[in-house]
Amino acid sequence: MRKIVSILLLLLAVTAMAQNPKREFRGAWIQCVNGQFQGMGRDAMQQTLSYQLDELQKSGINAIFFQVRAEGDALYASELEPWSRYLTGQQGLAPNPYWDPLQWMVEQCHARQMECHAWINPYRAKTKGTVALAKNHAYFRSPGSFFNYEGLMIFDPGCPENRDFICQVAADIVSRYDVDGLHIDDYFYPYPAAGVPIPDDASYAEYGGGMDRADWRRQNVNLFMKQMHETLCRVKPWIKFGVAPFGIYRNKKNDPNGSETNGLQNYDDLYADVLLWVREGWVDYNIPQIYWEIGNKAADYDKLIHWWSANAGERPLYVGQDVTRTCNHPDPQNPQVHQMGRKYDLQRSLPGIYGSCQWYAKAVVDNVGNYGLTLRQVYHNTPALQPLMPWIDKKAPGKPRKTKVVWTEDGPVLFWTAPKAKGVMDEAHQYVVYRFLKGESQDLEDSRNIVCITSDTFFPLSYEGGENTYYYVVTALDRMHNESKSAKKKVKL
Repeated sequence: MRKIVSILLLLLAVTAMAQNPKREFRGAWIQCVNGQFQGMGRDAMQQTLSYQLDELQKSGINAIFFQVRAEGDALYASELEPWSRYLTGQQGLAPNPYWDPLQWMVEQCHARQMECHAWINPYRAKTKGTVALAKNHAYFRSPGSFFNYEGLMIFDPGCPENRDFICQVAADIVSRYDVDGLHIDDYFYPYPAAGVPIPDDASYAEYGGGMDRADWRRQNVNLFMKQMHETLCRVKPWIKFGVAPFGIYRNKKNDPNGSETNGLQNYDDLYADVLLWVREGWVDYNIPQIYWEIGNKAADYDKLIHWWSANAGERPLYVGQDVTRTCNHPDPQNPQVHQMGRKYDLQRSLPGIYGSCQWYAKAVVDNVGNYGLTLRQVYHNTPALQPLMPWIDKKAPGKPRKTKVVWTEDGPVLFWTAPKAKGVMDEAHQYVVYRFLKGESQDLEDSRNIVCITSDTFFPLSYEGGENTYYYVVTALDRMHNESKSAKKKVKL
């Protein structure tokens, strides 16, 4: 069986090699709300996360969404909200020994050349398993701006002070931490329970202004998304703001422009008008959670990914992939294998789609269904830069300077100097190193020619007896991965 898997991976590698794009978002969600870190302690949690990040790096993951706010709490040092019970086991209890998980994660991700996005749940104030809120939880400052629903407590989206507070929390995070983005998930108004109305009569009476209640709820979420976008732009202009909505926008039976699906809807049930946010430019990326399998009767992955591609708009679409479900269902055209290959073929063949995000990170780390192994040997076997976001910044940094090879006791090392910059948006943040044999076409668009993406200003070379002449090409990347012109160095190795 192991031999068959190896042969299949080799065949996939041959076909996928030329297809791997130079720019692709390759994310993974690391969640706290499942309790995987609860009460673990600093050393054990750092050891666990270090292992996960190492394995994800091997699998080509270049961005991490780290959940830091699950229920109006914090997995980081906050003066606005209490420490999370998902960290220490008791809300409001600081970690002992003291440490800051978000600060640590930012440093660890960046050391591995990964982006780190702070992932928050904006509206959930209490999960079902939480029996006690800390005294400094936001609820106690304004109990009337919350409502309970099926065991959850929710920041009422209809109360303007909640929008202000959640945006304040986000501004606090991005101002104090060197995160690359601020990420929110699919929880807006609560997922509906049959026959249980949302108890927002008080806020509707005060702020509804006679609007249809469904339209009013959507407006509340729209106002929040717009305010969050403007807040983040004001605090740090390079911060990426993105959302991972539920996988169905609207069903065709309710909207002729909807998808051929039959399930819960963002627009009608969660009051989340995702397409409006994309159209207005309030988000920088969109990751619909297309978690179903190909052939699902209610929500076919094949139909949904085509629909989202057609409605991607002017913002990059990344596909939310469910690792376990993908591996638990056979490819309808080849039942001997699961659906990973078919899904990646669709993802990479359709316009508007610039990558994917894996739900959840640990499933990749655990190599469920050889998913992680296939990423590293096939679909992520060459490095990838992040997709461009020219609406944030499109000016490339200057090219690296003073490129030279120094022969050290440990062998030859390629050195360069950072380009000059007029401001933070022009600074070199990382570098790309390409390698070509003498006589090879120096194609910088082919990801197979990338040997390293690094934040260092040097790269160790391997001496081969002086028989081969290589050209090394170095470019600079700014925070938005705009790429500079190239600096070249010829060397015999």
